[in-house]
Amino acid sequence: MSKIVVVYHSGYGHTQRVAQSVAEGAGAELLAIDAEGNLPEGGWESLNAADAIIFGTPTYMGGPSWQFKKFADASSKAWFTRAWQDKVFGGFTNSASPVGDKGATMIQLQTLASQHGGIWVSLGQLPANTKAATHADANHLGGSVGLLVRSPSDAAVEEIPQGDLDTAKAYGQRVATIAARLRG
Repeated sequence: MSKIVVVYHSGYGHTQRVAQSVAEGAGAELLAIDAEGNLPEGGWESLNAADAIIFGTPTYMGGPSWQFKKFADASSKAWFTRAWQDKVFGGFTNSASPVGDKGATMIQLQTLASQHGGIWVSLGQLPANTKAATHADANHLGGSVGLLVRSPSDAAVEEIPQGDLDTAKAYGQRVATIAARLRG
């Protein structure tokens, strides 16, 4: 079995809920970036030992949260030693708007993985893009690079659409399957 870590920052709890669904699907360890942009003790060691790393961050002002960006910048130590070379990577983001410039965040996550010499896993799901589609459908936001989630600004954590949580779990499973295949 592959060791998978979901490293994420959550400002209001929504991204944490998505991270939990991704981790459930992947059988992954959760590693929260705190409000100051720091990992808990042993966090870097967990990431270095992982076969796969899944990044998660809210999209604020067209990019990752500053806390996630601080973590990304601090990962330059792993970059310099190629500690994450050939690991499997994935990523997800969450914002209040249907689009909310989540694509810009996803490109930053994919670029970070590529800078580390990683292998990026796409979402691998068709979009729910018919007139009959609802928020309860998987991939109703039509992502492809990674997982996209919408949490309206006035929505409680419990109100994240089930379709998004189902998509998150399936994405975690996809990353785990690919990591196991490549490890194997």
